[in-house]
Amino acid sequence: MFKRIASNTARTALTPVLAFTIFGLAACSSTPPTKDDTQARVDAAQATLANFRRDPDMTWFRDHVGSAKALLISPQIVQAGFIVGGSGGSAVVIARNRSGTGWNGPAFYRLAQGSIGLQAGAQASEMVALVMTDKALNSLLATTFKLGGDVSVAAGPVGAGTGAPVTADMIVYTRSKGLYGGVNVDGTVIDVDEGRNRAYYGQPATPVDILVTRSVSNPAGARLAQAASGAVASGR
Repeated sequence: MFKRIASNTARTALTPVLAFTIFGLAACSSTPPTKDDTQARVDAAQATLANFRRDPDMTWFRDHVGSAKALLISPQIVQAGFIVGGSGGSAVVIARNRSGTGWNGPAFYRLAQGSIGLQAGAQASEMVALVMTDKALNSLLATTFKLGGDVSVAAGPVGAGTGAPVTADMIVYTRSKGLYGGVNVDGTVIDVDEGRNRAYYGQPATPVDILVTRSVSNPAGARLAQAASGAVASGR
């Protein structure tokens, strides 16, 4: 179970404000995304997926990735601050195609979370979330939603003795410096990154365009889809 840093009431009140701040600062301080920048993020997501796939403790992950309707992959979530802090990062999503034999995407998203607690220093984690239900997938196709609020989350089982059923809209694995559960994702706001989607596909593109109808495409995204197919094959 994810560690709760603040009460549900406090988190509910603060998360939208801090999430808006993180997104706003990122928009003001960064240069417009380029195709090379977005491809670098896709390549980093592919490396993260490979890390989880090869991990000997990720038996449950490998056994169930084939049942996922989509994968949300964040190569780096940065948690920083003191007394009042937050976490944020970027993520890409690939979703099962209609035939169920391959993957569409990637679509780009931003992650942000506000929290109260002593969080001296900074911590970076990587995350892979298995999107297990239509509810969670439909939330990704919308504009903004919150993990643990709009969509239920559970920590992915790690190591031996992981045969017990796990039921949630998303099964989330995080890791920091080789340790599991590196960041608390409960309360994380997930928001579509329209700028990076536009940069990667050369035109405005919604998650539905990318993940469902596939009315836009980028051949370079095929490598991540192939890595996901390899992860599924390794679990069979």
